[in-house]
Amino acid sequence: MKESKQTFLNLFCILWLLLLLKTASSSPPPHGKDPRPPSLPFGLYKGHTCVGCVLVVSVIEQLAQWHNSTVKAAMERLCDYIPEKLQGFCYVLAELYGPHIAELIDREMNADVVCHSLRLCKQDPGQLLCHLYSPPKVGLSVAIRKAKRIMKTSKDLKSVLGFSSVCAFPLLASLCEKIKYVLRNKLPFEDFDGDKFSTFPTLRGYHWRGRDCNDKNTTVYPGRRPDNWDAKSDSNCNGIWGVDPKDGIPYEEKFCKGADSKGVVLLGDSAGAHFHIPPEWMTVTQMSAKSFANLPMAFSDELDWPQFSEITGFLNSTIGGWTDSLYLRLRKRNRCNHRDLQNISQNGGSSGNLLSLIKSLARNQLLDNPAIVIYATIGNDVCNGERDTLAHMTTPKEMLSNVVQALRYLDSHLPNGSHVILTGLVDGRFLWDNLHDRYHPLGQLNKDVTYSQLYSFLDCLQVSPCSGWLTPNETLRNLTSERALQLSNVLKEIARSEKFANFDIFYMDFPLRQTAEEWRKMGGEPWQLIEPVDGFHPSQIAAALGTGITWQRALHEWPQVLGKQNPFNDQIEAIFKDQGGH
Repeated sequence: MKESKQTFLNLFCILWLLLLLKTASSSPPPHGKDPRPPSLPFGLYKGHTCVGCVLVVSVIEQLAQWHNSTVKAAMERLCDYIPEKLQGFCYVLAELYGPHIAELIDREMNADVVCHSLRLCKQDPGQLLCHLYSPPKVGLSVAIRKAKRIMKTSKDLKSVLGFSSVCAFPLLASLCEKIKYVLRNKLPFEDFDGDKFSTFPTLRGYHWRGRDCNDKNTTVYPGRRPDNWDAKSDSNCNGIWGVDPKDGIPYEEKFCKGADSKGVVLLGDSAGAHFHIPPEWMTVTQMSAKSFANLPMAFSDELDWPQFSEITGFLNSTIGGWTDSLYLRLRKRNRCNHRDLQNISQNGGSSGNLLSLIKSLARNQLLDNPAIVIYATIGNDVCNGERDTLAHMTTPKEMLSNVVQALRYLDSHLPNGSHVILTGLVDGRFLWDNLHDRYHPLGQLNKDVTYSQLYSFLDCLQVSPCSGWLTPNETLRNLTSERALQLSNVLKEIARSEKFANFDIFYMDFPLRQTAEEWRKMGGEPWQLIEPVDGFHPSQIAAALGTGITWQRALHEWPQVLGKQNPFNDQIEAIFKDQGGH
């Protein structure tokens, strides 16, 4: 739910992995005898680099405090925590920046001062000095000047960090190829989509679309109608194939003919992709090697977890809460729907940029089953990090044009008998109301960072995921929600008045209020429905509860969307077990 240039790729990936996204620094050489610390790589978005630096330095400082160790030992501990194949890269960065960080922390300089001194936080002319923590007693500017005077020189390993050398790490080779493609074609990082279906989980693989069961055969993929009733092989990857020896009838024909099979497709944003940064990555009291075991997977999935998401989730959650999804419920209703899912979402997805993303939809009108398409860009049309946030919001006229264009594209690609559900925008006032005075995971050890402070820091750097809602300005929060309601009403009117040849169309409000009510009945607190690290996205709990609300709405008001219960489900399960898994 963020603009792509403002994707919340902070935390360790900024300092550890985003360094490999661009070429080496083009900064001028140091002058005289006053060597400067290594400059940030050319082209990195400085706001995100500042956020990443402050967060990483804070973690290092807290690790030293919690374990009563030196700063150097804390950095080594942090590198030891991350997966072995990334440790070499981590140690290079620790060698590169470590002496400066240790020197300044030992002199009781906070993370803001350290990062400004390292020039990883930059101040534009006339801009305020952005800071996460309360300024030092002497003032932030004075502290930064003092820090610059006392910094010592460390060996400059900048040349080691060139793109090519980092890409020599085997674990990062495939990610580097993706990055090269994106940079060469000047695309947003999220825009590159790999194969339509894949046997590989990340990099837009089967975490995002149903797992391919024969990657070498392009005519075999989830969601297609069976080839000759799959008497000889599984052409649609739903795990049902072969012939019943008792009567010679193919199992697919026996169990799935007339079963109203259909798949689930999500067109969405980072909420639909299920953006999540594990809180244990920055909570030193919980931090261990186990905390970072999923680090490579998380980065290669763009810090998204679609395999646990509200619409297309299919694996048991490993990030708290539980998994419940429209896909899982549809699969349970009809086991012939196994693996028929597509999560076509990206961080920063809005009604405008979905017009490009929608082209990666994999559905053949002649060969494939119908689909249920959820259109859910629930925030980015009003969310941005711009100073004049209201001026950069999507207008109702633009919303109408964008969504109608997307629906016309769907009408030319979806098989007849499909369905489209338009989801309204969220009322993001819920975020400030329930989080602003709570401590962020980074502030829990010393009770020194609230969400209000985090929001102000991000807004100052112009990397806020939503300046209109994550602000103490109540008037601005109300105006943002007013625009969100206007755009939701556009969607509602489209569903009421527009007609299409190959699908019917419905509208539903984003079920935040009902989700909160349901969670309260279960004994939960509203703040638990929000991602703890970014303080912006729906949490795993919110996603699972939202599924039930959406399902019940469809079941009672649009039962034709979900199709009928397959009477052969038990037989399918008895013969094919888990149908090959996911």
